[in-house]
Amino acid sequence: MTGERRAIRVLIAKPGLDGHDRGAKVVARALRDAGMEVIYTGLRQTPAMVAEAALQEDVDVVGLSILSGAHMALVPRIMDELAQRDLEDLPVFLGGIVPQDDVVALQELGIASVFGPGTETKTIIAYIRETVEQELLEEA
Repeated sequence: MTGERRAIRVLIAKPGLDGHDRGAKVVARALRDAGMEVIYTGLRQTPAMVAEAALQEDVDVVGLSILSGAHMALVPRIMDELAQRDLEDLPVFLGGIVPQDDVVALQELGIASVFGPGTETKTIIAYIRETVEQELLEEA
């Protein structure tokens, strides 16, 4: 390669029984439009399915979309599944309806950032770029 960097690979996952994916699709489209490669898992993914997709797709970052309120049940299981696949250092962000009181607990579980309803896609794009660039610097 002649100095070209590959596209940032992002997994967008909809874990649990939440059947609303419009927001996830809007974010996925915005990330693609920003030059990222996006893998969207579709609805109703188990924690193991999310982690396995992250492993198989060799992604740089995982985005979870949870609108059902089940984030405190699903996130620990997803983080455990990622750790079982030696992906505990993979940045994971969460979008959806998350009470402010849960944000600190989610960060303690390993969630890098939480984006609530109304977050502009440019904010998410900038976050991903900064996070992945920081990871690359730390690896070098």
